[in-house]
Amino acid sequence: MFKKILLISVLVLSAHAHTALMTCFDNGDDTITCEGGFSSGASGSGISIYIKVNEEKVINSIMNEDSEFTFSKPKEKYFVTFDAGKGHLVKISSEDIVE
Repeated sequence: MFKKILLISVLVLSAHAHTALMTCFDNGDDTITCEGGFSSGASGSGISIYIKVNEEKVINSIMNEDSEFTFSKPKEKYFVTFDAGKGHLVKISSEDIVE
């Protein structure tokens, strides 16, 4: 019984032992592409991604099957957020996105 509890505990801990990752780049055509996933190698496909301008969500979507999302670049300063739930949030400022 003790071995079963220990095994379950290890599996639960290892399932949560990953970090959300995202990178975004300017495509040079007034669009931005972001790629997201996890340090464990898990895909970011289907994970929520949104863009805020002046604290207002202007785009709300999910990562595609390739763990990517491409959007038209807003004219104002913006933030891109990859939101995989509590403790798994990555936020990138438009000032940090380069071509």
